[in-house]
Amino acid sequence: MTLSSPAFGPEGYIPVTHAHASGDLSPQLRWSGVPGACRELALTCVDPDAPGGTFVHWMLAGIEPERDVLAAGEERPWIARGRNDFGFNGYGGPHPPPGDPPHRYVFTLHALREPSGLTSGFSADDMRDALNDNVIETATLVGLYSR
Repeated sequence: MTLSSPAFGPEGYIPVTHAHASGDLSPQLRWSGVPGACRELALTCVDPDAPGGTFVHWMLAGIEPERDVLAAGEERPWIARGRNDFGFNGYGGPHPPPGDPPHRYVFTLHALREPSGLTSGFSADDMRDALNDNVIETATLVGLYSR
């Protein structure tokens, strides 16, 4: 599978319009090559460079395997939104400490062999449990951001 965004390229800088301070507008994402055995797609975005350890910015579950794009800011009622480390469901944009070197924001699309069963409000632990032994393939896109 491949994962890309028209907003930024691999290892490219995420535009400020998608940052936490600018209102948390999720970037458009596109993908291809979803395995035929996939029954659901799930998405995560984490900052492994956060001072307190990996910070969860975004988790989605219940994305239909026949889809190949998620529009900027798109929220559909059937796509389950997980609770990010800012404390709300949905996308929380980049927000590294001022002056830090650029942080990496790792977007990962997971092709699942069985439906996750996750509903909105799920936690990072719930996502880990749903992914455990259920992932057929993944695709990753890394963006950078600094303030």
